[in-house]
Amino acid sequence: MKPWTQRPFEIRNLFNPAFCGVVLFRAMAGYEEEDDTGMPFSLALLVLPLCLHKDTRIVLSDNARGYFLKVIEKNPRVLVGFAKRANQLLPFAFEAMGFLMERGCFLVTEDGRLQTVDQKVRKRVTGTEESIACQRVARLVGREFARVGDRGTVYTSLGVRP
Repeated sequence: MKPWTQRPFEIRNLFNPAFCGVVLFRAMAGYEEEDDTGMPFSLALLVLPLCLHKDTRIVLSDNARGYFLKVIEKNPRVLVGFAKRANQLLPFAFEAMGFLMERGCFLVTEDGRLQTVDQKVRKRVTGTEESIACQRVARLVGREFARVGDRGTVYTSLGVRP
């Protein structure tokens, strides 16, 4: 990962650790709506590639009432390039998690699950239309991951290995 000042302007804006952190936090909070034990670390790594990619985000938001695995099955275009995208966004996910951890926004449990800390991030979703869409889909993704309940199933359905 290049130092902040050496990154291109576009990368600094698009993958800002604070913004990516908020997206991750919303997914963790969504997960906790269904399963209060917290989101497994390995699932948190899939949040950014699902929420920041516009085509994928649109498919997920348009099918918000559908079951995650069915949505993926009916929309295979979501899987095109997903593994590569997930791999490329990994450093940004780690950086965002570090940012959140530094600010005390989540805790890591003994079994490696990520639990949000109350009153560290505003509950109200604000920002541009695009950033609001990312945050709303992140919450949806978190809830759906909890409903699936099995990390292996989520990874397999997305065509990637943990």
